[in-house]
Amino acid sequence: MKPNTAQLLRHGLLTLLVVSAALTTYDRFVLRPALVIGVVDVADVYRAKEAEFTQILTKASSEDDRQKALFMARSFAQRLPVALEELPRECGCLVVLKAAVAGPTPNTVDLTAALRRKVTAP
Repeated sequence: MKPNTAQLLRHGLLTLLVVSAALTTYDRFVLRPALVIGVVDVADVYRAKEAEFTQILTKASSEDDRQKALFMARSFAQRLPVALEELPRECGCLVVLKAAVAGPTPNTVDLTAALRRKVTAP
C-alpha cells in the first residue's frame, strides 16, 4: 500500500512538531541555564565588614567589646567560604569574581547582595 501525499504531510508535520518541542525544551532547561554567569564582588563585602570591624574595635571601651569584635571577625571568616560555595548551587550558575568580568551582559547576574546576606546572617 502506497502512502498518499496527505499522510506524508501529516507525518512530516508531526515529526517537525516533535523535533521543535524537543529542541525548545533542551534550550530552556539545559542550554540557557548553563549560559548564566553569577558575579560577586567579594572585595566590596570584605571591605564593608572590615570597616564595621574596625569601627567596633576603635569604639570598644572594654575587653568584652573587643572580644565581641574578634568573635564577629572570626565568624565572618568562617561564613565567607561557606557562602561562596553555596552560591553556585542556589543560582544554578557559574559564579566568578566581578573583577574578572569585563562588562555586564544580559547573562550576568549580580549575586553580591545574596553573599552579603549570607555572611551577615547569624
